[in-house]
Amino acid sequence: MSGQRRQFLPDIQLALQNLGSRKLRSLLTMLGMIFGVGAVVSMLSIGAGAQQQVLAFIEQLGVRNLIVEARDISDTDELLKLRKTSPGLSFKDLRVIRANMDSVTASTPRKRMTPTSILPKTRSETPTVYGIEPAFQEIAGLKLAAGRFFSAEDNEQRSPVCILGDGAKANLFPQKAAVGESVKIQEQWFRIIGVLGSRLTTQSDVSGLKPQDTNNLIYMPINTMVYRVEDNRSYLKDEIDGVYLQLDRRADVGVAADMVRGILNASHRNAADYSLVVPAELLAEQKRTQRIFEMVMVAIASISLLVGGIGIMNIMLASILERTHEIGVRRAVGARQKDVLRQFLVEATLISFVGGLLGIACGFGLSRLVALMAGWSTIVTLHSILLAFLVSVSVGLLFGIYPAAKAARLDPVEALRHDP
Repeated sequence: MSGQRRQFLPDIQLALQNLGSRKLRSLLTMLGMIFGVGAVVSMLSIGAGAQQQVLAFIEQLGVRNLIVEARDISDTDELLKLRKTSPGLSFKDLRVIRANMDSVTASTPRKRMTPTSILPKTRSETPTVYGIEPAFQEIAGLKLAAGRFFSAEDNEQRSPVCILGDGAKANLFPQKAAVGESVKIQEQWFRIIGVLGSRLTTQSDVSGLKPQDTNNLIYMPINTMVYRVEDNRSYLKDEIDGVYLQLDRRADVGVAADMVRGILNASHRNAADYSLVVPAELLAEQKRTQRIFEMVMVAIASISLLVGGIGIMNIMLASILERTHEIGVRRAVGARQKDVLRQFLVEATLISFVGGLLGIACGFGLSRLVALMAGWSTIVTLHSILLAFLVSVSVGLLFGIYPAAKAARLDPVEALRHDP
């Protein structure tokens, strides 16, 4: 090992000397590698930032959960036609699921509404109100920042209590603590007993889930909502608009999802008036999409690396022509073909190595600039840095082989005749 080190050190020193004597040419040769590596790192960082937010949101939904969403139909004629076939999502559907699925460890219906009047007046968008059962806290992984969550007793007694999401609290009570205060929703007063911590949200659709600010929400017991604030004027509406199910750790999520579909299709007569969101399947699909995206981005950015490799080959061939006499002298004093081969391979690799390092710095800077200018989330991962760097060094090595082999094959006598 020490012998190999002694062989390579002089070659590295000579390569640095040769590249340093032609600084501008060396820098221009490295530009292809710099831009290629910078493109790989920055594009992967943009993709990783976008994907991480979606993946984290899906994980927040719960990989052991199933979510049933009633289909939102605004056209009255279409809704009338649908109700002739299906009664819509109802408490009965949830009771049947609970009775027939032993793998369900926790469940809750959900009723959602946007109030037409609310006090204190909101500073921005009006919070959405969720009517749920206490089990929702465990199913959705809600964390309290202050106060308590409502209990089963609160739900049974239809207590006028509610809990604010982090965004709703900032919206209604920006300057003071909200717990103990009251909020008026649809002419009914509710006492605030808790405030939740901040939750992740997404601005894009996630397979069956509408984009919604999950922090700008007000939660109350579903019996309270039905009794105190529900608008019963439209008999066409679904009795409930969502169902959340949490499965046992040993349960097969795919099998459980098929059972839920079977139960709902039977009661809804295959009306397709609901969607079933399976976060575990979404997570797996999103990760596959991320891998494909990364491969495509690397393939596109690698074109720049290919151009950089061609530039290295070109400059090395020109360097051989300029240093033909030097090669002849080295061969004359005892250098073997493999010594010449190694010398030029070291130079080609050194160009790509330095270009790769500069490209990483360039890519990191570009990703920060995009995050600053566009407001996007970008993440420079160790994976993207190593991938871009290894590819750049490999390209330099690969495109340096032919010039190095050509230099090694030069006839010493003919090389010495060449003008220095």
